[in-house]
Amino acid sequence: MRLPLLMFSLLLLKEIQAQQRIVLYPNQSGIRIGGKDSLADAPHMLRFPAPGQGKNKPAVLICPGGAYTMLASTHEGSDVARFFNQQGFDAFVLMYRLNDHTQQGSRFPAQWHDVNTAMRIIKSRAAEYGLNANQVGILGFSAGGHLASMASTMIQPRMEHSTKPIDLEDSRPAFSILIYPVISLSDSFAHSYSGEMLLGKGASHEMKDSLSTYKRVTSNTPPAFIVFSADDAAVPPANGIRYYEALRSHGIKASLHIFDHGGHGYGMAPMDPVLSQWPSMSLAWLEQLGIKGKY
Repeated sequence: MRLPLLMFSLLLLKEIQAQQRIVLYPNQSGIRIGGKDSLADAPHMLRFPAPGQGKNKPAVLICPGGAYTMLASTHEGSDVARFFNQQGFDAFVLMYRLNDHTQQGSRFPAQWHDVNTAMRIIKSRAAEYGLNANQVGILGFSAGGHLASMASTMIQPRMEHSTKPIDLEDSRPAFSILIYPVISLSDSFAHSYSGEMLLGKGASHEMKDSLSTYKRVTSNTPPAFIVFSADDAAVPPANGIRYYEALRSHGIKASLHIFDHGGHGYGMAPMDPVLSQWPSMSLAWLEQLGIKGKY
């Protein structure tokens, strides 16, 4: 029994060592994640590099859900990163700023700055990581899906005259994969608690409406692969339908899948033979876009 345990320990150590922690704001020591669990850590990414030393690899930035007050960083984070690693993608799990029920945490635009900063860091280090800077996409679950849709529709342009490498990259993802995403903060099908944690109590209807991201889709919004379940009582499929319709109205490639069961928060659904197909379906869709992992 000792040998298998030793081998498991060595594999676990190797995996931990392979993860790289990338702080988003290394010169601003006072910024903390916060949230329901009062995370004292600074906003950061965990990089999960794909096996091998390939060049021009695609990459995906993963935004776990949690209603902007916690981070489901395992089943909507590291588990997903490992899956994409197996397909030849580098993966980055974003640990972004959060709020709490006392409203002592971070509100918009902090989370938007976090996701855009993360995208620009990845792109600016593409050569170092062996990535194709034009094939860095984003994947988000629930409120993390809202964050991913903000990154897709509220893009920061490159600053051509800056001397900082990060400023020379825009924040536009090459693609988005949105799994039961919060899209609306103002309609009857909105997820009001995510809106409250993002914007604070008493936010105006105009502010909520402005961050209902289907209303921000333009011809520059990246293609999207969207997954919902018909019985999702927390975030109804109408969120995805509105985003899909907005994309299609601008001639942007989009794929919408609504399963007949699943509810909300299932991540990769490893125990469900139907729901668990969405990760491989997303890979087939990416391949149609010309994005495929390198082996």
